[in-house]
Amino acid sequence: MAMTRASDTQGGPLTPSKEGLPAWLDPVVHAVQTVSPRQLSRFLPPEDGAGRQSAVLILFGEGERGPELLLMERASSLRSHAGQPSFPGGALDPEDGDPRGDGPLRAALREAEEETGLDPSGVQLFGVLPRLYIPVSGFVVTPVLGWWREPSPVGVVDPNETARVFTVPVVDLTDPANRATAVHPSGHRGPAFLVESALVWGFTAGIIDRLLHFAGWERPWDREKQVPLDWRA
Repeated sequence: MAMTRASDTQGGPLTPSKEGLPAWLDPVVHAVQTVSPRQLSRFLPPEDGAGRQSAVLILFGEGERGPELLLMERASSLRSHAGQPSFPGGALDPEDGDPRGDGPLRAALREAEEETGLDPSGVQLFGVLPRLYIPVSGFVVTPVLGWWREPSPVGVVDPNETARVFTVPVVDLTDPANRATAVHPSGHRGPAFLVESALVWGFTAGIIDRLLHFAGWERPWDREKQVPLDWRA
């Protein structure tokens, strides 16, 4: 298959490709191909079709300390998910196309470029996870996975939307010392990661947690270790 390049995002269909991926991504590729929606989350898209279609880019790169993920921290002034670390992403625009086709792929690349300055021509998309639901915001989210084949400079493009952009080594995400259970004021509990002076929780942490688990990268960690959402390093 042809690799995804920037020109693809301007018109023709996008086709995820596994060609030329590094061997260490093989467990992730297998997980993407075999995982079911219920194995990722108990929150699935409403059967009546309600919810705003959106996509996020789960971008794997390779840094000085091995495999890493690209994350961003949303601006504290936003009305939704203010100050929360997340994958780049957002709602589909009409020009993105079919939400059940390549629309989410286009949206994930477009939003990542808008939010982090990422050059999409250096990204090779290789898979899509089942659509999931975020009840608090009403978003139906398609997680799109990519390999940062040709890294480009990234950073805050619009401070009104993004507070910072950063990468997290996978070795830090799998370190039991950096793992905890986040406790929401409502009583809801979920996986969390204490990395890069940030508390990664909610939808983003849930996806990372499941990917680490099904890729076989997860290490035993203390699930009784709890952190409040206002945790600061």
